[in-house]
Amino acid sequence: MLHRKIPETFWAISLLASLVFFAACMFNNKKVDYNTEIKPIFNKNCIICHGGVKRQSGFSLLFKTDALAKNKSGKPAIIPGDPENSELIKRLTLKDPEERMPYKHPALSAKEITTLKTWIKEGATWGDHWAYVSVKEVTIPSNGRGPFGLFGTASWINNDIDQFVYQKIKKEGMSPADEADKATILRRASLDIIGMPASEQINDWFLHNKDKNAYEKLVDTLLASPHYGEKWAGLWMDLARYSDTKGYERDDSRKIWRYRDWLINAFNHNQPYNEFLTEQIAGDLLPNPTDAQYIATAFHRNTMTNDEGGTDNEEFRTSAVLDRVNSTWEGLMGTSFACVQCHSHPYDPFRHDEYYQFMAFFNNTRDEDTYDDYPLIREFHDTDSTKFIALKNWIKQNDPAREKEILQFVKLQQPAINSIAADELKNAALMDTKWLVLRNKAVARFKDIDLTNKTQLIYRYEAYRPGGELQIHLNQPDGPLLTKISVKETRGRWAEAKLNFAPIKGRFNLYVTYSSTQLKLPEETGMQFDWFFFTNPFPTKPYTGTDTSYKFFNELLEPTAVTTTPVMMDNPAELFRPTHLFERGNWLMKGKLVEPNVPASLGGLPANAPKNRLGMAMWLTDKKNPLVSRTIVNRIWEQFFGVGIAETLEDMGTQGIAPTHRELLDYLAWKLMVVYNWDLKKLMKEIAMSATYRQDSKLNKEALEKDPNNRLYARGPRVRLSAEEIRDQALMVSGLMSEKMFGAGVMPFQPEGIWNSPWNGSYWKTSEEGNQYRRSLYTYWKRSAPYPSMLSFDATSREVCTARRIRTNTPLQALTTLNDSVYIEVAQHFALRIQSMGIKEKSAQISKGYELAMHKEISTEKRKAFEKLYDQAYLQFKTNKKKIAETTGSDKQTAETAALVIVAEALLNTDEFITKN
Repeated sequence: MLHRKIPETFWAISLLASLVFFAACMFNNKKVDYNTEIKPIFNKNCIICHGGVKRQSGFSLLFKTDALAKNKSGKPAIIPGDPENSELIKRLTLKDPEERMPYKHPALSAKEITTLKTWIKEGATWGDHWAYVSVKEVTIPSNGRGPFGLFGTASWINNDIDQFVYQKIKKEGMSPADEADKATILRRASLDIIGMPASEQINDWFLHNKDKNAYEKLVDTLLASPHYGEKWAGLWMDLARYSDTKGYERDDSRKIWRYRDWLINAFNHNQPYNEFLTEQIAGDLLPNPTDAQYIATAFHRNTMTNDEGGTDNEEFRTSAVLDRVNSTWEGLMGTSFACVQCHSHPYDPFRHDEYYQFMAFFNNTRDEDTYDDYPLIREFHDTDSTKFIALKNWIKQNDPAREKEILQFVKLQQPAINSIAADELKNAALMDTKWLVLRNKAVARFKDIDLTNKTQLIYRYEAYRPGGELQIHLNQPDGPLLTKISVKETRGRWAEAKLNFAPIKGRFNLYVTYSSTQLKLPEETGMQFDWFFFTNPFPTKPYTGTDTSYKFFNELLEPTAVTTTPVMMDNPAELFRPTHLFERGNWLMKGKLVEPNVPASLGGLPANAPKNRLGMAMWLTDKKNPLVSRTIVNRIWEQFFGVGIAETLEDMGTQGIAPTHRELLDYLAWKLMVVYNWDLKKLMKEIAMSATYRQDSKLNKEALEKDPNNRLYARGPRVRLSAEEIRDQALMVSGLMSEKMFGAGVMPFQPEGIWNSPWNGSYWKTSEEGNQYRRSLYTYWKRSAPYPSMLSFDATSREVCTARRIRTNTPLQALTTLNDSVYIEVAQHFALRIQSMGIKEKSAQISKGYELAMHKEISTEKRKAFEKLYDQAYLQFKTNKKKIAETTGSDKQTAETAALVIVAEALLNTDEFITKN
């Protein structure tokens, strides 16, 4: 008998059919899933009364242990395996509205009750929310070309990102868009990677390059640009609530711009993200921290401080600590945690006391809402820098045991006791609640000071009269005398002084007394203090160079050339600050003591982690942490596509919007940690190289019907630019942009009257010498009055961490770009730039202007529209010299120039210009 050979495709199809049948059987036996089927029912109908805020009848559905425990009736509401005897099911099915649950709300549907019954019968298995489960390697989909996708690879796919995206596009019966033209992808990549258009040299090179690898080389060039660091530092400044002022009513100046510069350098040097976070959270706790690592900790010194007189410094110190907790969770972990200050989380597995355990990591830092923002890292310059290096080398060689203590005090003047710690004041006061002032026969107490192994006091003070005497007594104002000194007048300036005392062991209440025969009136102030530092005298053994080193030590206490930055620093053991739970979130109602720790639902601290901020940073950057890598991947994706894979960047918890491509998010998060070793540039390059990113953004009928918001990514992103990008792009196109990087905040043009600074008297002074044309991230940021044109385009005041800017569309935005003096000046220079190229004819000028702005040729239709605008403007200007001068900013310009300025304004206000297409 002859047998025909069965084709291979028959076996492939048969195998596939078998697999489909097997999968269907498995699906029919699938258990009820807690996260996707049960928890949504609880969150919608039950948690409001039986969750973190309320526990009616002692019953809570937030945690498994609570839900299965006995409630006030003495019975559990849920009995795994037994839905008929579970009180939860009984109460859901009662007819009496006074007994049925949800109370005074519509009854659950029959389908929902059946789902709950099935779940309980199957054992009431709990489940963890996807974002709280550690990231694991994800299987990459395979999208083939042949029958059932079994053969080859879809030609559209460039990398693994596209596999995930293509799978969903095809499932919805859609097709991806064509690749965008070179000009569009050039502008898109430039804005996304460096935050502004690329230079003309890069533009010309790319647009005329025929190399098939030209785009990859473009991406590499942009990632290597120094402007890359500026772009991503600007993003991080929202998370870090960066500002050049302190906030609250007085909102006085704060010198913290070195932190912004640190961010730029960290991104440009491509610092691994785990190190980037560690240095910002706990750079001061690393072994032998550098100045840069100290400056990195200013991330959490951007919190507001209140300089208003009469405020409670402890209240605002506590407020700053709470802000650090909330910013860490929202900004770095994409999770809402702030509500846990008052009660257990209503929807996510975080208990009330866990908030304060986490707060304990921050509660022991030295900052205390002082006027000068202590502690400050002092970076020495010029001869002071040379003196510090010489002192450092001398100490290391001659007295290494005291090296850390002495150098730390020289650099940070810490750990000092701030004068605001004084109490039991007599003929003394805390002036403006910031400095201790002493009048004649004054007394002030400093409580519980450890004097063991210390024999010297260094203090910072001002004295207004000569001849005063300062004494320090133990435990009573007239107790044993520790030491005394004759006070020298400081002639209207702060000074440091020292006094020695005999060795004594133990902790004491120190009473500072002051008297002066020079003070005649009771209200006259003799002196005031800033801080006190108990230590030991400078090494006096007969080392070579002692006198010179001691001279340098004293001179560096009052340096001549120094830059200061607020930084983090923990209290030493003798100043340890315990942490209590706050009852109902009220800082005045202290509850039980707590120790530093992380929420149990997210795993414990790593085995070798200390219980301080460094240990917490180790937990954050541990590959087992489920949130940190997902959060940064989601944030970077949002910058490229306009919306995150999980839209709510600030909340990936159960109440956040679920990710559209959860497997893709986990794939990128896992790859960032394991394959890329936290290298953000590699992650960004993978996104930029994907076919998904390079699509045209045109909206067709199919996309409008099936995916109007582009959540399937079947076309390229189309997003309005940020406030900073709109301004920076205009500066670049006009030729005004200053390339200068780093330094203190600058002040571009701003109308009079925007600032109204009570108490501090500061005012806006427009910068000169090109500084007014620097990138927007260098603009001086005042919390109570941020730069107006940026606020119109959704920038934030930065009083708190902003995890996501919400885009708006208001008439103020068009009025800003048409009428704001900055944009008028930009348009004037743009017109002059076009004319400077020797182009005389209006049509050619318009075409060149469009090309400079958009990097592509103008269409005939658009050119004619701009020509019409030019002609109308010219008719108005040709007989009106005053209007020409107003429009061009000069009385020497022509009507042709004025008309071109109007066209330039229009070009810079097109939707095409302010939108990333």
